[in-house]
Amino acid sequence: MGDHSHEHEAGPGHAHGSGHDHGAGGHAGHSHGVSADADRRWLAIALTLITAFMAVEVVIGVIASSLALISDAAHMLTDAASIVLALIAMRLAARPARGGFTYGLKRAEILSAQANGLTLLLLGAWLAYEGIRRLFNPPGVEGGLMLATALVGIVVNVVAAWCISKANRTSLNVEGAYQHILNDLFAFIGTAIAALIVVTTGFARADAIATLVVVALMFKAGYGLLRESGRIFLEAAPAHVDPDALGDKLVAEPAVIEVHDLHIWQITSGQAALSAHILVEPGGDCHAVRRDLEELLRHDYGITHTTLQVDHAPVPVRQVALPGDRALLPTEDAGHCEEPHGPVHREEPHEH
Repeated sequence: MGDHSHEHEAGPGHAHGSGHDHGAGGHAGHSHGVSADADRRWLAIALTLITAFMAVEVVIGVIASSLALISDAAHMLTDAASIVLALIAMRLAARPARGGFTYGLKRAEILSAQANGLTLLLLGAWLAYEGIRRLFNPPGVEGGLMLATALVGIVVNVVAAWCISKANRTSLNVEGAYQHILNDLFAFIGTAIAALIVVTTGFARADAIATLVVVALMFKAGYGLLRESGRIFLEAAPAHVDPDALGDKLVAEPAVIEVHDLHIWQITSGQAALSAHILVEPGGDCHAVRRDLEELLRHDYGITHTTLQVDHAPVPVRQVALPGDRALLPTEDAGHCEEPHGPVHREEPHEH
């Protein structure tokens, strides 16, 4: 029985047999509609805008004795840090794979996204504390100066958010920076509304109430980034792919008898990879089956980095009568995969 192992890769690199390499990655490039250079350019523009305005806002906040403006400036500092992290991560991810880093450093982008999510949660916790404290003891604020600065802040953040939206937001790394800017925009809108209320009614607690609304948005964005980056680090399948349904679809293809050791994971955001052991009927064309399955995965799921080990099944496999009968498991008859990882997908008992 021949052992036909093949790795298919949509990008520069070389094919090699993988056996049961369930952690294999590759050099497949980002399938971005926007180039990495363009991403960096847009992020750099946003960083320049935010840093310049942040310096001005700190000065005005001290002059106006406005803790709200100083807090917004602190938020903008985390925005700037998130963009710097994103830029560093993009440069690391662009480095070619070498040595022990067979993936390259593509997951530096996911580390950056996780750091951005965590800082959103921590900053949200601090602002929640400050907001609750101000509900009980609202500070005196120079409402007019606060309103003017907040309105300028809204414009700056709209421009910065637009710049980052021009980059590739399918990258969790870029999305993390975008969420920081977007939440800062909401914070400035809240500050402007609160300042307007303070100026027109003198109700100082409006600032604290607006802050707590923004905190809820920050928690939502931060949790989303941590959840998605955590899925990638834990080697979970992409959220839009059901591995069981995919396995059933593969085993329903002509000549395929069994699919096991099916693994689907993401190297980084937008780069899914798959490996599996495929058993085909005796006399079937292993190479044709492999090509058909690769095309199915590419067309239906957008997965272009696949490692498929395709083997002929022994004749007794087709006489298996009782699923779950360990004495007759095809994997044992075939001498492969004594303990398959995950569910085993088998064809329905009918002729193709």
